[in-house]
Amino acid sequence: MPNSEWTHEAIHRIEADFNRSSDTHLIPLDLPGYPDLRFYFKDESSHPTGSLKHRLARSLFLYALCNGWLHADSTVVEASSGSTAISEAYFARLLGLPFVAVIPAGTSRAKVEAIEFYGGRCHLVDNPSEIYTESHRIARESGGHFMDQFTYAERATDWRANNNIAESIFKQMAQESNPVPAWIVASGGTGGTLATLGRYVAYRRHQTRILCADPENSVFFDHFRGCLAGQPDPALTLDTGSRIEGIGRPRVERSFIPTCIDAMLKVPDALSFAAMRYLAQRFGRRVGGSTGTNFVGVLYLAQRMRAAGQAGAIVTLLCDSGERYATTYYDDDWYQEQRIHVDAADVLIGRAVKGEPVLTPQAVEGLAAAGAGIPGGAGQ
Repeated sequence: MPNSEWTHEAIHRIEADFNRSSDTHLIPLDLPGYPDLRFYFKDESSHPTGSLKHRLARSLFLYALCNGWLHADSTVVEASSGSTAISEAYFARLLGLPFVAVIPAGTSRAKVEAIEFYGGRCHLVDNPSEIYTESHRIARESGGHFMDQFTYAERATDWRANNNIAESIFKQMAQESNPVPAWIVASGGTGGTLATLGRYVAYRRHQTRILCADPENSVFFDHFRGCLAGQPDPALTLDTGSRIEGIGRPRVERSFIPTCIDAMLKVPDALSFAAMRYLAQRFGRRVGGSTGTNFVGVLYLAQRMRAAGQAGAIVTLLCDSGERYATTYYDDDWYQEQRIHVDAADVLIGRAVKGEPVLTPQAVEGLAAAGAGIPGGAGQ
């Protein structure tokens, strides 16, 4: 029950843990090709569990506790490609609860080890679309609770305040030359962060717009485009999962709220990885693939703003550290195994950061022929 002594103590432990943590940094990045624009990265890799998902996990645990869904004997179960599971394993250990992560078999070994470091157990699933069914089964058979991030992410976070990521961004931007960003760019995993950003901007009546950068092997972009055309299809599915761990989904998740988003961009994986590698050089440390996806969205907007003679700021998210992907995204052999052609993508990103208007469908036809897809925008 939500008023039990155990629940009160559990909430106290989570709140005390939050009180010991500081906010994440907002890092500026200058791009000489865009002198009238300012770029910022919200560095979510500095959370105790190393990613943006630390915020979500804390919110999900508090939501479950206040709903009376967790008790002293609960086994916590989550369907996750890695980062959410790492963060939930952290909070489960904080409360003394067993944790099971149901993850795709292709999840990086570093993420598996991080889940296990916090005391979690990994249940690997060959078909990514089966993680939901397996999670329900394990929770049912263990008498536990399936946290179900893909359903509850958009409602578990207090989007009005409580130091959510949107409120934090605007507070940190207050002393900048453009305190209200023209755009905030984020990618969709659960859709919860996008919902928080969009709702907060609307609630505070800011003019900021939200762009979602979607990777290959994800249905979010097609669903959003259908919504714009008045033909939404929430039943869209794919038989394969995204190669950009943590973002993109093979089905339309309940926490993905298209009306909280102003625009979307479909980003080829090759461009995501090229952008990731560029940022790793600029920051002097590795970043994850989803950060690369976000940065392609930033460059796409920057080119359009520059062409329109617009000034302003664009904020995006540095989602997690690239150290988790040492044997995949930062391994040349992995690209050969995945048949991802990186040379052309590296050239495109190199030209884009210099201000050349190269991120067009026509310019990346070679990448499309290699199976990487064509970037296209919707909603602008």
